[in-house]
Amino acid sequence: MRRKNDPLLKMLKKRWYFLFFPLLILASVAYSASLANSNKSGYVPITVQDSTDRERSLKLFGEVAAVLRHPRCINCHPSDDYPRQGDEMRRHMFNVQRGNHGKGVIGMKCISCHGASNNLASGVPGAPEPDDPLKSRWHLAPLSMGWIGLNDAQLGKRLLDKEQNGNMSPQDLVEHMEEDPLVLWGWDPGEGREPIPIPHDEFVEILKEWVATGAQVPTEDKEPKK
Repeated sequence: MRRKNDPLLKMLKKRWYFLFFPLLILASVAYSASLANSNKSGYVPITVQDSTDRERSLKLFGEVAAVLRHPRCINCHPSDDYPRQGDEMRRHMFNVQRGNHGKGVIGMKCISCHGASNNLASGVPGAPEPDDPLKSRWHLAPLSMGWIGLNDAQLGKRLLDKEQNGNMSPQDLVEHMEEDPLVLWGWDPGEGREPIPIPHDEFVEILKEWVATGAQVPTEDKEPKK
């Protein structure tokens, strides 16, 4: 048996060290790169240890998704440049288009017809700015928040992706859907339009519980809903 101070043994140890250390560095760099590539978007999945919480959260998200897909919501969240109208989600009449910032094109701005409240005479809907009840807030959601055609997994990921949702955290989303006048319009859309069936305060409680249980969304991508 060789002694600890054997020159040959010392040389082998040094060679092993110089071989192993670069490999360790390379492995660390590769792992870091894989993490960076896996999270190129702003979507960060939230880890929940309790499987019961995850199951509950997923069930709650199903109820949230049903509201987001209601025509009163999704008509202003198109995945193209054309707002929708009616329960059948038909393309907006007069070839209305998104334009800059989702507010329409020159000569056909959203606020040209849509005021700060529902027009009882014409039936044209409207909603106010939060800080000015006389100013119209009517506009489309950003294209990055287009939901038409997305399945639950895609919708959930987009909803939580800060790079697509306006840098909003789950708590910010709750506040937005609880207070934004344009969101609230969905529960008071005016005569001839079906409001979102679930009461708004109940919807907000569902949202809050969904966030409290980890804001979980499905991870399996299936065929988009038509």
